[in-house]
Amino acid sequence: MQSIQPDQLRNIVITGHAGAGKTILCESLALAMGVTNRLGSIDDGTTLSDYSAEEVQRKHSLNTSVIHGFWNDKKINIIDTPGLLDFQGDVKSAMRVADTVLITVNAANGVEVGTDATWDYTKEYHKPTMFVLSRLDADRTNFNNTLEELRDHFGHLVTPIQFPAEEGLGHHILIDVLMMKQLEFSPDRPGNMTISTIPDLYLKRAEEMHQQLVEAVAETDEELMNRYFEVGNLTEEELRTGIKSALLTRTFFPVFCTSPLHLIGTERLLNIIVNLCPSPIERGPEHALCSLDDTERLLQPDPDGPTIAFIFKTMSEPRVGEISYLRVYSGHLETGHELIDVQTGQPEKIGQVYTIIGQKKTPVEKLLAGDIGMVVKLKDAHTNDTLADKGSNCRISPILFPVPVLASAIIPVTQGDEEKISAGLHHLHEEDPSFTIMHDVEFNQTILKTFGETHLEIIISRLQNKFNVTVEIAPIKIPYRETIRVTSTAQGKYKKQSGGRGQYGDVWVRLEPKERDSGFEFSSEVVGGVVPTRYIPAVEKGLRESIEAGVLAGYPVVDMKAIVYDGSFHPVDSSEFAFKIAASMAFKAAFDKAKPLLLEPFYELNVFAPEQYTGEIVGEISSKRGKILGMDTDARFQIVKALIPQAALTSFHHALIRLTQSRARYTYKFNHYEEAPPEIVKQVTSEKSVA
Repeated sequence: MQSIQPDQLRNIVITGHAGAGKTILCESLALAMGVTNRLGSIDDGTTLSDYSAEEVQRKHSLNTSVIHGFWNDKKINIIDTPGLLDFQGDVKSAMRVADTVLITVNAANGVEVGTDATWDYTKEYHKPTMFVLSRLDADRTNFNNTLEELRDHFGHLVTPIQFPAEEGLGHHILIDVLMMKQLEFSPDRPGNMTISTIPDLYLKRAEEMHQQLVEAVAETDEELMNRYFEVGNLTEEELRTGIKSALLTRTFFPVFCTSPLHLIGTERLLNIIVNLCPSPIERGPEHALCSLDDTERLLQPDPDGPTIAFIFKTMSEPRVGEISYLRVYSGHLETGHELIDVQTGQPEKIGQVYTIIGQKKTPVEKLLAGDIGMVVKLKDAHTNDTLADKGSNCRISPILFPVPVLASAIIPVTQGDEEKISAGLHHLHEEDPSFTIMHDVEFNQTILKTFGETHLEIIISRLQNKFNVTVEIAPIKIPYRETIRVTSTAQGKYKKQSGGRGQYGDVWVRLEPKERDSGFEFSSEVVGGVVPTRYIPAVEKGLRESIEAGVLAGYPVVDMKAIVYDGSFHPVDSSEFAFKIAASMAFKAAFDKAKPLLLEPFYELNVFAPEQYTGEIVGEISSKRGKILGMDTDARFQIVKALIPQAALTSFHHALIRLTQSRARYTYKFNHYEEAPPEIVKQVTSEKSVA
């Protein structure tokens, strides 16, 4: 296939809430472009973009996938993304390399939580954004309500370009207020759009919406505004020019109508993509970070410039190995190209370069600046890495993935699989950097942080399928701590005589409580040599080992000072070992008399939620022994600020999803330790006795 020049490219990402019709929209666009000769089915597992076994089984997109085709001599790269919130990392990575974002909205359901999340990412990346209403031929659709919801959520700059003549079953006619024409479609037949004059029945509404469109576009450009004041209208060509410019500045967000399952609106949407969506040239230069002087450089999408390509997704496929999806930002990429991974300085020799249609890979001679493609079996480069000509020190700004919040511990089903699990998780993390892996040294637990249960299930499934290792989810162990309330003293005497040299150590220890979070302190007040100086380190060692083991429930002791102040020794039988044991005995005896208590970790919690849910959220936090600190406001959300025990975080995650239908999000970080209530002390100490 001939290499495509940047001005002939359109890079589109299709996003939206789960079930909004993203994958079927991709199918309909592919069918209209002649990429495929039939419309795939999600239920049958025959779509181009949902091809993995997991996606076929679950009937949901779980990975980013790419298809491309040609329309009016332009190449359109389309990136299909998962709608499930657990896979928002894929959405961000795809959006990073696209030039235009299409947010699909189910016209029967309106704005959903995934719509909001995607919109936030478009703002972060400052991407041209269009809304595509889908399923207008389904029951219970309401164009007007959905449009009002879009404007309520995203502002008055949301402007319809089309409206359906009729909604629901049998819908097949759109009124286009940019062209001021009626578009009629014969359902399920590609190449079927018929353009005609708007009937009188819809003309008044079309004129009103056309006037709204003209005013909205005129407001985005001073020259167009002057033209509008002079003439009272704008031509279709002036509107197209204004819309194209306003998309780039995010001062205009058009709304289009489709019913992709029956190919209604598909051809018109393709025309819009090639005529209004920016090419890489029009989108403008990419920002690159140059490490030598830590400055930014603008990379023009010039095929004759230095080669710089960015890997936005790494995956592993059976019988193929590791594949890397990338976008070329400057220069070109071709087979045999010798580049470097700018992050590591490691050389990478490019094997065959491909373009992609789902799982179908087509070899190409080269990819030019602005294009999206794939290479296989890179040595070390992964997601977020930049490949460049040798000697280059410039890299594409990395994808900043959202922070996962659901923490889960995993344990091997088969003993001895720990190394296989570690290697497998490391490999999976290279494919999906949005989840994190942590090893808790205190409890020897492997902890994964994911975006939800489905995300966790997929990681566990891939561990088993790709690395033949099975794990189970285990409760996360809470790092309780022990401390004391009052000062106490006790003697520890270790005396053992069994023939020959015996063992003798005798110390008096005083324990004193310290301020919270002040740690442990040891000192000696021994005078007169009653405990020889050479045995003091052994006493300290015995005390430190005792505080690590704990007394009350087996957790480390904190916020305490231990002072050795008296004792005795035997000139023959005393030893470091004896004094270490004596110190441990004294510590336990003094600890029991010092009114010990259990401390539990509390986390600072910030919950971002629509206002209608705040009452229930406050109640849920309170029911989990949380403490409300206050409320704040952030754009569309109320922020509930609270403190919550770490032990309640997992159940709070599930409760929040249930209470808000996933419309809330939250962050948390460790704040402090505080005294655990009696019921928690009883529970923790009883678990210790059982163990």
